Amino acid sequence: AALSPWDVMLCVSGTAIACENALVVAIICYSPALRTPMFVLVGSLATADLLAGLGLILNFVFQYVIRSETVSLLTVGFLVASFAASVSSLLAITVDRYLSLYNALTYYSERTVLCIHTMLAGAWGVSLCLGLLPVLGWNCLHDRTACSVVRPLTKSNVTLLSASFFLIFLIMLHLYIEICKIVCRHAHQIALQQHFLTASHYVATKKGVSTLAIILGTFGASWLPFAIYCVVGDPDYPSVYTYATLLPATYNSMINPIIYAYRNQEIQRSMWVLLCGCFQAKVSIRSRSPSDV
Repeated sequence: AALSPWDVMLCVSGTAIACENALVVAIICYSPALRTPMFVLVGSLATADLLAGLGLILNFVFQYVIRSETVSLLTVGFLVASFAASVSSLLAITVDRYLSLYNALTYYSERTVLCIHTMLAGAWGVSLCLGLLPVLGWNCLHDRTACSVVRPLTKSNVTLLSASFFLIFLIMLHLYIEICKIVCRHAHQIALQQHFLTASHYVATKKGVSTLAIILGTFGASWLPFAIYCVVGDPDYPSVYTYATLLPATYNSMINPIIYAYRNQEIQRSMWVLLCGCFQAKVSIRSRSPSDV
C-alpha cells in the first residue's frame, strides 16, 4: 500500500506520546515518595497514554508490514482500550480533585485510597471490555454496510464510544464548575476573615480557575471534533476527514504529561534526581581504570 502521510503523522505522534509518558511512568515507579492517590492517578493516566502511543506505532507497522484482519482487529481493540483508559483516568483525576476540596478533612483517610483504587479498577475494566468488543465480533469485516468512519468498527460501536465520551465530558464539566465554586467560596471566606481580598488571593483564585478552564478546554478541543464526527460522519466520506479529527485527539495524550506531571514540583524534583543519578552512574563507570577491576 502507498505510504499515507496521515499514517506517518499518527506514528510520529505515537512515538512522542510513548516517550513522554514512559518518562512519567519511570519517575513515579522510581520514586517511593510518589505513592499518594494523586500520583497513582497520574501514573494510571501516563500508563494509558503510553499504551496508546505504542498502539499507534504498532498500527502503523502492522498496516504496512503485516497486513492481517486479525492483527487489525487486535490493534484497533488495543487502541480503543488505551484511549478509553486515558479518558477514564482523566475523569478519575477530576473526581479526585473535587473530593480533595469537598472532603478536605477526610481526604487523606484510607477510605479515599480505597475509593481511588476502586475507580481505577472500574475504569480499566470498562476500557478493557470496550477494547475487546471488536475482537469478539462487533466489527464490520463481514458486513461493509455496517462500517463506521473508523474501520473495522461498526456504526453502533463508535456511537457507544462517542456517547460514553459525551457523558464523561459532561461529568467533568459539572465537577470543574463545582470546583470553581468551592475555590471562589474559599477565597471569599479568607477575605471575610482578613476583612479584605488581597491581591495574592485574587491572583491565586484567578490562576486556579484559569488552569481548570485550560484543562477542560484542551480535553474538549482534542476529543470533541472526533467524537462528533464519529456520530455524524459517513463511511463514504473521504478518509482525510477521519484523520483530520483523529490526529488532534492523539495530541491530548501528548499534552497530558505536561499538564498533570511535568508541571508538578515533586515530579520535577524526582525527575532531576533520576536523571542526575543515571548521569553520575555513567560518569563513575567511565572513570574506572583497568587497575580498579
